[in-house]
Amino acid sequence: MKLITFTRKSTDKPTPGVLLPVQGSATHYDVVDLSGLGHPTVLSLIEAGPAALDAARAASATAPRVPLSDAQILAPIPRPPRVFGIGLNYQSHAAESKMAVQKVPTVFMKLSSAVVGPDVSIILPAVSTQPDYEAELAVVIGKPGYQISAASAMDHVLGYTIANDVSARDIQLATSQWTLGKSFPTFCPLGPSIVTADEVPDPHSLAISLTVNGELLQSANTRDLIFKIPALIEYISSTTPLEAGDIISTGTPEGVGLGRTPPRWLKPNEEVIVTIERLGQLRNTTVAE
Repeated sequence: MKLITFTRKSTDKPTPGVLLPVQGSATHYDVVDLSGLGHPTVLSLIEAGPAALDAARAASATAPRVPLSDAQILAPIPRPPRVFGIGLNYQSHAAESKMAVQKVPTVFMKLSSAVVGPDVSIILPAVSTQPDYEAELAVVIGKPGYQISAASAMDHVLGYTIANDVSARDIQLATSQWTLGKSFPTFCPLGPSIVTADEVPDPHSLAISLTVNGELLQSANTRDLIFKIPALIEYISSTTPLEAGDIISTGTPEGVGLGRTPPRWLKPNEEVIVTIERLGQLRNTTVAE
């Protein structure tokens, strides 16, 4: 199931829904309106638990459909409770960043106010001269938990989405605390959907790539993650209870602008596309503040 938040072109009201292929097509989709289930948001649907998700699956067959052309897809959870970022989680990226991989995951926060959906412009802030891109696999927590063991961690995963961990490197690296440099408005594109875990047999075997204006700048596979998803969930939940709807963005592979010679920073009027196998594409453009 591909959970989304959308608005109709005739209204600005965010609505929970599901993307379903048009019959006979593998590339064209309709939007199924789930508002009739009584959950006003995707987050409230997730918080309601497995029974609500089962009802959403069942409703997908009978609920009203909206042509995708008549809908605007937002971030699947426009304001997630928390977005945990993971730094230096591919060995090659740590090397290009000239930073050592720690013995435990490097965790920072991206403020939920930075979240936007697909086809929204990334605003390049006037106070930064070093805006950068980072393609990432993001994990969506479905079942809350505290001090979760690695052995049971995947039971807490609802599904997966695509993230672009946009970063103002000059702000980020001015101190040891990365949150503000990664939390400008629009610096956390997410989407287009949450693909539920049953549709992703192995999240540690997904091709991941990023292009800017059609130029391939990142290309890797999630098998190269240093700290796998169970380890990340175990580590984060050892200090803070995870909540339904929390996002864990698992880190980026090599190829970021910071690691290139000369550095390759984002510029206005560029198209940035992150592609992850089984999850689709997350497209955004850039604009000067």
